[in-house]
Amino acid sequence: MSSSPEQTSSAGDAHRTFASGYRVWNRKLHYYLGLYFLFFVWLFALTGLLLNHSWTFAEFWQNRKTSSSERQIRIPADGSTLDQARDLMRQLEMRGEIQWLTTRPDSSRFDFRVAKPGLLFDIKADLNSARATVQRTEVNAWGIMRTLHTFTGERMNDPKNDRDWLLTKVWALSMDAAAAGLVVMVLSGVVMWCGLPRKKLSGAVALACGVLACGWFVVGLRWLYA
Repeated sequence: MSSSPEQTSSAGDAHRTFASGYRVWNRKLHYYLGLYFLFFVWLFALTGLLLNHSWTFAEFWQNRKTSSSERQIRIPADGSTLDQARDLMRQLEMRGEIQWLTTRPDSSRFDFRVAKPGLLFDIKADLNSARATVQRTEVNAWGIMRTLHTFTGERMNDPKNDRDWLLTKVWALSMDAAAAGLVVMVLSGVVMWCGLPRKKLSGAVALACGVLACGWFVVGLRWLYA
């Protein structure tokens, strides 16, 4: 059975309406995601440059401020090492991500670090004397930004160090969202490029150059200099 001209025209109109609406929503998604992640991208781009270069104006570790104090503590109740560390943190009135630096060969010693962007606290507790030495290290704004680039709360092949601070989990989730958002933005940009016939050749050249450059670093260098 052949379709009537009216049915064919109606189907074509519906397809054009869907395609037009899809293009509109794709553009909106592209620029709204771009605006939302703008400062996240700038932050990671700037801190990436700081990690890649030793610029004197962005020096932070040499300009750090350190202080040390000794405090009386209560012996933490029996429990996991994480619970005991949190108990000591409450006594010392500090918050942050707990980092385990060493094992405990001596049961009378309890040493760990509390970190958050801009501040480090090294706690060395003597459980026999019920006293703790706290070394406080503070860095400037450049140090805070650089820390945010790698502040995940986890270390590869080190199960002792896991995220145990809520803000660390929120920050890690924000980094995941920024990465996923960039993937969506790139894909929506590809969709828009496919809808521009006069830009397909120049876009294809740019895409090919990007693939070759990335492939060179990911695969080529290892293959050539193995």
